[in-house]
Amino acid sequence: MSRLNPSLSFRDTARPAMEFYQSVFGGELSVSTFGSFDMGQDPAENDLVMHAQLETDEGFTLMAADTPSSMPYREPAGFAVSVSGDDEAVLDRYWNRLTEGGTVTMPFDTPPWGGRFGMLTDRFGVDWMVALNAPQE
Repeated sequence: MSRLNPSLSFRDTARPAMEFYQSVFGGELSVSTFGSFDMGQDPAENDLVMHAQLETDEGFTLMAADTPSSMPYREPAGFAVSVSGDDEAVLDRYWNRLTEGGTVTMPFDTPPWGGRFGMLTDRFGVDWMVALNAPQE
């Protein structure tokens, strides 16, 4: 079975971002630094994240890394991480936590197709969409 897993790039904030996402979604977070694999070109960047992976009880996998200063970095643009499901209480909790320190671009409300839908940019600059599936008739 193949899986599609979002992998986010940051400039020096992958660790706090992934710790924040763990606080939102729960699960197990593993973090490897550049220094732990002798991959740091600049010793000051040894503690930056080479690879982080969050595996949640819901079955989500979210990965991230810091971009070293020797490489070009672009802020995230043109995509959003989407979380959807049928459990309104769970999605409300995700929404409320993700919006902390972020910017709501579309409130988590009822769209014309039913259910609930909202969009936001979190405190780390990542765009999110949260969708409660419309009830099936």
